[in-house]
Parts: sequence; structure tokens; C-alpha cells
Amino acid sequence: MPSTVNGHRSIAKHRRYALLLGLSGSLAYASASQQAFAEQTTANADEYIVITATQQAQPWLSSAASVERVDVEQQLPGLRIDAAELVAGIPGLQADSRFNYAQDTRLILRGFGSRAAFGVRGMLLTLDGIPLSMPDGQAQTSSILLDEPRTVEVLKGPIAGVYGNAAGGVLAMRSQAPQQTALTTRLMAGENRTHKAQIQADWVGDEQQLRLVASDFNSQGVRRHNSAARQQLALRWYRQFDDATQLIVRYDDNDAPLLQDPSALTPAAWRENAEQTVQRAVDFDTRKSIRHRQGSLSLQHQDLAQQWSINLWRGQRDIVQFLPFRGDGIADSGAVIDLSREFQGVNGRWRQALDAEQAWHLSVGAALEQQDDKRLGYVNDSGVRGDLRRDETGEVDSHELFAQLEWQASPRWQWQLGARYNAIDFSVADRYIMPGNPDDSGQLDFNETSFALAGHYQINANWSWFASYGEGFETPTLTELAYRNQGSGLNRSLRPSRNQQYESGLKWQADNGWQAAATVFFIDSDDELLVDQSNDGRTTYRNATATRRYGSEFSAQGQLDDNLQLRTSLAYLNAEFSGSELDARRLPGIARWNAYMQLDYQLLGRSTWPLWLSVSGDFRSNVAANDDNSVYAPARTVWDVALRSEYIDQQWQISPWLRLNNVTDKTYVGSVVVNQGSGRAFEPAAGRELMAGIEIKRLW
Repeated sequence: MPSTVNGHRSIAKHRRYALLLGLSGSLAYASASQQAFAEQTTANADEYIVITATQQAQPWLSSAASVERVDVEQQLPGLRIDAAELVAGIPGLQADSRFNYAQDTRLILRGFGSRAAFGVRGMLLTLDGIPLSMPDGQAQTSSILLDEPRTVEVLKGPIAGVYGNAAGGVLAMRSQAPQQTALTTRLMAGENRTHKAQIQADWVGDEQQLRLVASDFNSQGVRRHNSAARQQLALRWYRQFDDATQLIVRYDDNDAPLLQDPSALTPAAWRENAEQTVQRAVDFDTRKSIRHRQGSLSLQHQDLAQQWSINLWRGQRDIVQFLPFRGDGIADSGAVIDLSREFQGVNGRWRQALDAEQAWHLSVGAALEQQDDKRLGYVNDSGVRGDLRRDETGEVDSHELFAQLEWQASPRWQWQLGARYNAIDFSVADRYIMPGNPDDSGQLDFNETSFALAGHYQINANWSWFASYGEGFETPTLTELAYRNQGSGLNRSLRPSRNQQYESGLKWQADNGWQAAATVFFIDSDDELLVDQSNDGRTTYRNATATRRYGSEFSAQGQLDDNLQLRTSLAYLNAEFSGSELDARRLPGIARWNAYMQLDYQLLGRSTWPLWLSVSGDFRSNVAANDDNSVYAPARTVWDVALRSEYIDQQWQISPWLRLNNVTDKTYVGSVVVNQGSGRAFEPAAGRELMAGIEIKRLW
């Protein structure tokens, strides 16, 4: 019986947790306080990165990987309600802003993640070492306070495949512990009745720090039926036991009681009036509410001899979503989704030098994660919850082991070899069983391995070269397994995708602070996971026979003179089907060209109120919306401009800013809905928008 099987699985699950907790003192993983360690290691922390898997601070120039880091302060000021604000200008990372608060920002890294109907797929998201991605690989950037990260680091290429069930790479966000006791108030407002208020209290003692943040956001949205409300609460406690050991305790509560969904538009409707709303969205009152709560604990130790750390986390995410149709068929699963998700995990990592000269280092680690989804489906009776059509519980168990060996073969040569084993088990217990809707209980188990080899050569003090090769994988998520085109129940035909990646690049860092990098890569995938059909919010998936991607990336930043700074990037990606009837057609959702340029100019120097002017330009080529490439979202170039200033004395810091988005009032598509069955493939972007904000900080 399903109940007996699930009972045995639950007992085994708790035994595994107890075993891993017993071992976790010697196994450690991602550090939540690596920022502080990097600052202790070097006086110029900006030149250092923290490789996500090894958590080892090292100069950017000598890292054997394609990795990009940006300080959030380098980005234009803004409301920080869209993850795209944090990652602008990172080559290879395409951020699709949907301008629809019911659907998360879609992040696409070298083509991975383009299939996401909502949220983020194909890459691992972390904040201070705590995974934001669920055990099955899905993530939502709206689950965190986007004001908090101070740096964003993106790891791409073959070596990223060693870090988990995420073929595309790793996006690691890091915050900063309180530096001084202070009370900070932030007030922001924009068009469409958009406003955000935030208060932050920091307390700093000799060995510990506390932070409490409360935030309130409301917007009417750029279209009818596009309103949003979100309140967030964040609590942080930092405890420093000695120079090498630190504990961080975190708690987050994200409550979004109303996120209306105006739906995407057909290309014809978008050209006629990009600000209109689909009538079905109004008739069925399409909307979403989210409550996300998560707590975590991180203990880490860093000294010259060894590094170890352990992370534990637990959370709950409740979602209610109304889709724009009735869903009243006995096997339709309903059109009102009521999902309650509980998730938890523990991971650990340990790194040790193997010889006195510290030429060899070994890192080993383990992770155990678990996710339970209680999913109910109801008829959407014109915006009112109707009869039950689905009742099931899905469970995901993920068990991971990894090891990485680093060898400094000579002062110029460095080698890395890494491998990872993942066992991911999916199971569904169906309780909605009746004539016309059979028992859809089932189970799928995946056992996958990945590995990578990377080499780095230090040409001279300013130049370095690296190359890598790896084989990785990506399993379907529980949400992607949830629906089939015909019938109900788990889509057991889906298989993990496998990929081979090759990469080589040059890095340059001048004595005056300029940095530049150029990379070429090739990716060959089998059983690529793609959208099969997307109809009014319900999406099914399939495996492609094969795909190929190749491209290049370039980035540079530095001071043009004492008052002018430049940051720019250019990425080319050719992503195509291969070996099928779609051979040589482009993968949908992916632009071939992305380019970014930002200039920051200090208008007023060392005055009481210094003033900076920032101008950014963002170009994206056209994007196919479906597999047969019959529909394209047109290319666009968007310009933004911002002014910011600050006043600082011994006790007060006042920082106002003003920003104008889409200066030319360009009509463009923010994101495409891949393979949308009814033709509504275009999610319109906002026109010209003015917004302003001020931060007032009182120091003690």
C-alpha cells in the first residue's frame, strides 16, 4: 500500500538525517561568512573571489574557472524588487524581467534555465552559502530580501557541474555582516503607485552582531490586473568565537498575499497595445499568494591549516495560484493550485592540505536534502475555489557526495579535479482516486555522477590562461514532473539531461585596477529538458534528442580617468537543436547576442553632497518563442540613467537617488513564454518609468 511504503521511506529519511548530523562535525560545505574571511586574507578584497564549491578565497586572476563577480553597489540604484537589478552586465547571464509579480525573474546561464515557466532552473542559487534551490533544482529569487546581497558571483562552465544538480552553473550571492550599530530607513517610490519602505536595525558588539530588517512593498503594476503586495522580515545573528570560527543564524519571513497575473499577450495583441490585459485573466481572477519562511544555521572555521563548515536549514513555502481556465474535467487536476512545501537540508565540507608545502589540497563533503510537496487542485469557478480535482503528496530526497583535489604543480601551473555523486529519489502518493482519474502514485529514482578537470597557467603578473572539461547532468524538478499532455499523474517519461562542456579563456588584470576576461565554450547535451506545451499557466516538459551550444564572452571594467568608470560585457551564444527534425533550429527563449555598457561619472567631487551620474545600455538580439522558430520577440536596446548622492558626517549618512528606466520609452518584450499553446507568448516590458529613493542612516 502507498501509505506503508511512504512510512518506510519516512523512517529511513530520519535515520539518514541523524547519521549525517553525527558526521557533520568533520564534513563541511559552504561558508556563510566567507566575505569576512576574504577581508582578513587581503587588504583589497575586491580582487578576490570565493569559489562556491571550495569556499576558498583566491585572487580572481589565478582562478581556474570562468567566474564573474559584481558588487551590487556598482549597479544602478533601484527598488531592488527584481533579481535582474543585481546581475546586470554579467556576460553569459540573461535575466528575463517578466514585469509580472506572479512570475519570478527567469535567469538563463549559457542557455540553461530557458525552459523555466516561472522561477529559476538549471543553476544553483545560494545566499551566504545557504542553498536557495530546492533539492530537485528549482528556485525562486523572490524568496529572499533582494536588498541584502552585497556581491554576486557567477561560476560558469564545466567545473560548475561538480557543484550539484545544476548544469548551467552557480549564482552565489553574499551579504555583509553589520559593521557599526545603526538605524537605517529606506523610502522608495515609482510610477504606477509603486512604493517600498524599509527599516533596518544593526547592533555591533565585541564578539557578535545582530540585524533586523522589515520591508513593505506595494505596486499597482504597469497593466490592469497587475497589482502586488509583499512584506518581508529578516533576522540575522553573527557570533564570532575566535579569529577562525563563526556562527550565523538566519530567519526570513516573506509574505506576498496578493500577486495578480495579467497574463502574456499574443504577438498581434502586443503590437496593438502592449499595456492591455487578457480578459480571461480578469474573468478568472488570475493571481498568486506566497508565504515563504526559512531558518538556517551556519558554523564555519577557517585557518591556514584547514577549513571546515556545516550548514543546516529548514523552511516552508505555501502557494495558492488561480489559473485562467476552469480545470473542471475529472482528470484536469484543477485550475486552482494549493501547494504547501516543506524543505530541509544539511551539508558539510572539509578542506585540508595534504603536504607540508601545501601543494596538494583535498576537499570532501556531503549533503542531504529533503522536500515534501502537498499539492491540491480545485476548479476555478470565475475566481472562486470550486470542487477538488487533485490531492497528492510529492517527496524528493537528495543525497550528495563530492570530492575535489587541487594541485599546485609549479608556481605557474595549477590543476583541479572534481567529482560528484547524486542520488535523487522522487515519489508521489495520490489520494484523489475515482472513475476517470486512476491512482497516479509512483516513484522515480535517479543516480547521476559528474566530474570536471581544470588547468590554470599564470602567464605573468597580469595575464593568466585557463581551460577545463567536464560532464554534468540535470534532473527534472518535481514541478516539471507534475503534468502530462494526456492523462494525469507523474510524467515518468522524463529523463535527466547529460552534457559535455569545454571551455578556455584568458584573464587580464592591470596594475591600475583594470580587469578583462575573454572566454570561448562548447556544450553538447543529450536529453535536454525543454518545454513541450504551455497552456494558460500549466506547462509540460519533454526531453530533446540532442542540443549543441557554442559561444564566447567578454567583459572589462576599470577607470577611464579620475571621475569616469566603465563596465562593459558582450556575449554570443548559438544554441540549436541537433539530430532531430528540428536540427539547426534555435532553442527558444535564448538570445544569440547580449551586450551591456555602463558609465559612471562623478559630476561633483569632494563636496558636501558629491553627485554621480550613471548611464547604462542593454542590448538583446531577437528571441525565438517556440521550437519551430515561427515566432520571435524582436531585438531591443534599453537605456537607463540614474543620479545619486550622499552626505556623511560622524553620526548621519543620507543617500538620495533618482532613476529613469527605459529613457526612450521603447516598446519591447521583457520575456517570452516558451511554446505557449494559445499563442500568448509575449510578456510586455514597462515603458518609461521614473523612480526615486532615499536612505537615512543614524550611527552610534
